Amino acid sequence: MSAPKKLQRLSPEDYLANEEQSPVKHEYIDGMVFAMSGASRRHNLISLNLAFHLRAAARGGPCGVFISDMKARVRASNAFYYPDVMLGCDPADEHPLYLERPCLIAEVLSPSTESIDQREKRQAYQQLDSLRYYLLIDAEQVAVEYYLRGEDGEWLSARLDPGEVLNIYCPGYSAALSLEDLYEDTGLWR
Repeated sequence: MSAPKKLQRLSPEDYLANEEQSPVKHEYIDGMVFAMSGASRRHNLISLNLAFHLRAAARGGPCGVFISDMKARVRASNAFYYPDVMLGCDPADEHPLYLERPCLIAEVLSPSTESIDQREKRQAYQQLDSLRYYLLIDAEQVAVEYYLRGEDGEWLSARLDPGEVLNIYCPGYSAALSLEDLYEDTGLWR
């Protein structure tokens, strides 16, 4: 048996510097880094469908839409994550590698990440004062669970049902999303 070794923790600055040079993406949680796995074809289609609809509504406005290569920084958890899709509308949120004040974050669920997205990431993301919407989109079946911050600051949860529209409102921005928008060309939608 080998002798136990102290775990080396990275500072956020060292993580960011290393991440720019790495061929593999890593998420960062309180000094520890975790390699990310690849995504399926359907996962990518769903992410692109969401980003397409959000971006169409953002054109010419103050908000930006970002897909899986832009990090979300959660200072309260000392973490950096790579959400599948983010919408940012705060003009002061201008770091080139991450957003700290997104309005919407979406994760497309896969069997290997589902529990992390539903628990760890949801708890971390909901600490972001700017966040109004957190979407969990299933890549195996037509199912979308979403969380929205109410006017009183409390989080509410619901499912998006067929025929319904989820209206997204962020500063200077509005969009509407349906299951058909999210699952188009995936083979899951009729």
